[in-house]
Amino acid sequence: MRRQDAGWWLLILPAFLLMTAFYVAPIAQVLAISFTEPSPGLGNYERLFTSESVQRVIVTTLRICVLTTAIALALGYVLAYRISLAGVAAQRWWILAVLVPLWISVLVRAFAWVTLLRRQGLVNESLLGAGLIAEPLALVWNEFGIIVGMVHYMVPYAVLPMLASMREIDPRLLSAARGLGASRVTIFRRVFLPLSMPGLLASGVLVFIFSLGFYITPAILGGGKTLMVAEWIGLQILDLLRWGLGTMMATMLVVAILTTLAVFSRIVDMRRVFGGGG
Repeated sequence: MRRQDAGWWLLILPAFLLMTAFYVAPIAQVLAISFTEPSPGLGNYERLFTSESVQRVIVTTLRICVLTTAIALALGYVLAYRISLAGVAAQRWWILAVLVPLWISVLVRAFAWVTLLRRQGLVNESLLGAGLIAEPLALVWNEFGIIVGMVHYMVPYAVLPMLASMREIDPRLLSAARGLGASRVTIFRRVFLPLSMPGLLASGVLVFIFSLGFYITPAILGGGKTLMVAEWIGLQILDLLRWGLGTMMATMLVVAILTTLAVFSRIVDMRRVFGGGG
């Protein structure tokens, strides 16, 4: 090894040791527990195919994550498109408006949605006062409430990668299409949308992965009636003391996230998506 290369390795060695001690080693321990508790073997992983409760949690989590991702992408794309076409000064205000929700605690936002969506909340009281409903709707402590809270949290994460991708689109391409007589709808459908697709895919993967590990929002807005994977893992480990089953699901969650990232990285250039391309 050359002396120059040895110097670079020495520089990254502290970070590598920290990652190993505080990240890699605990994950390895979780993996080991999933194979050894309560008895050595693959008994915990067999529950993936034999336990209806485990399968129900997985299906519920995937359904909520897919719906959250789809809604967040639809709202985020419209917002990112509007920001990308705005002037420089207006873009700063738009981006500030997107980032401000990220500075508010997820716990505060979850309780705010409970206040708005509960049976005596502002939404139900407004609908009752307008005569649109005869009795309060069940808007919280179910899947609907969880999706509302998760979409609210995820929209900024959907906007930022799409905005980075849209900013790389050469405005001259849009002007050329307009000069050739294309309508706004045609320009969007044939030029802008295909060029912004890497950002759309990046946002979809980012939102989906974040949604898989959500804990606080589903716990509060689901009211314990709708369990997602993260809350189910906490229940198994902290309350029922079934470490093997909980760590098995945690391991599968990590595997699902890494697999999603690996597949996505083969489809899209990550540097181009996040604004680092040439």
